[in-house]
Amino acid sequence: MKHTITIKNHTFSFDIGFIGILILFGLTSFFSLYNAFNLISDGSGLGYLGRQIMWYIIGFGALTIITMIQNEVIYRYIRKIYNFLLICLAYLFISSLLISVTGNTNIHLPFAPSINGSVSWFQFPIVGSFQPSEFIKIVLIIMTSQTIDIHQDKYPEQTWRNDLKLLIELAKILLPPLILIFLQPDTGLCLIICFNTLVLLMCSGIKKQYVWILAALIILFIGGFFFLYFQFPDVLSSFISAYRLQRIESWLDPESYITGSSNQLYTALLSLGSAGLTGYGLQANIIAIPEAHTDFIFAAIGQCFGLLGTTFILFICMLMDLYLCKIAYNTKNKTDRFIVIGIISMLLYQQIQNLGMIVGLLPITGITLPLISYGGSSILSYFIAFGIIMNISPLSKNNIEIHPPKFKKFKKIKRTKKSRLSFR
Repeated sequence: MKHTITIKNHTFSFDIGFIGILILFGLTSFFSLYNAFNLISDGSGLGYLGRQIMWYIIGFGALTIITMIQNEVIYRYIRKIYNFLLICLAYLFISSLLISVTGNTNIHLPFAPSINGSVSWFQFPIVGSFQPSEFIKIVLIIMTSQTIDIHQDKYPEQTWRNDLKLLIELAKILLPPLILIFLQPDTGLCLIICFNTLVLLMCSGIKKQYVWILAALIILFIGGFFFLYFQFPDVLSSFISAYRLQRIESWLDPESYITGSSNQLYTALLSLGSAGLTGYGLQANIIAIPEAHTDFIFAAIGQCFGLLGTTFILFICMLMDLYLCKIAYNTKNKTDRFIVIGIISMLLYQQIQNLGMIVGLLPITGITLPLISYGGSSILSYFIAFGIIMNISPLSKNNIEIHPPKFKKFKKIKRTKKSRLSFR
């Protein structure tokens, strides 16, 4: 149910059910990080928990601000936000280029170091890290939705030529950030953006033949990759980094690389497979799990609480997805509906990819579990998206007006000859 609170001249609109789900995710994330204290080897568990709570508070603050300024303001300045984030990505690329040319990770542009072999974050003193790619994926959903809506109004007739014009317009928006993100390297986010775009195109009414062509190209690319991987690995290694190839190796044959590239996957499978119905208990450290607070937080939950704990995570993820689907179904404005669909596809893809890579169904790509894994940029970017959805939500409204108390004004007291006190 959507409520509108009016305090003086300020109006705050929010969806109570949606807020309740976000609070549930926050509490689950805090408990999951607390549970992983004994599994965190790099840094302080208490520090991660404190920062996660801080980012959730900042996220709710950003959500509140967005509900005050409304989506029209965001849509108006979305191009400028896109240009700013694109400049940030270009800055990170120059820093990574400097590192690769010098061969020294200590030589880089200010605030743009290499972290785990990737130049994807800005590092600021006190403030912490900032990852532009996490925010530009939200911007691209908005711009793609606007482009599709404008194109449909301008070209109501569905023809091959008109659909091709739409694809060209989208390519102009998507290709620059995609290339820069891929070069960081961050394949996971590139896959998220491509998946979101494909879903939005399927919902845009574009000719099915184009969708099939795009799907065929993706299948052809994947098939060609594995053909080269098995038949001509030397050719493949000439234009794909060894880091990405190691992840494919660890996915296809985890037992052969237990002490190397497949250690994360092997320990995750061992943790989930041995935990049983109820797990080993709170803060259990039976099996060491690398990145237990980020990418592999689901495995940490499974080790401690078994099938019951992992089922609860699946339940709240499904609850969020279905609630957003309900909002999209009830939304009448085309741009708004496309935006909600894009955010649903982004959320669903990250959930499937993260859970799939932990159980070995998909290769490890470094994608975290949304709203549960530790990560400030990810949480803030999602709360910005949820603030936009909050403004879109067309559910029933109840108006709550809060007025400041009015105090009775007493008339001025004056002394007279007849009486000591009188009211004039």
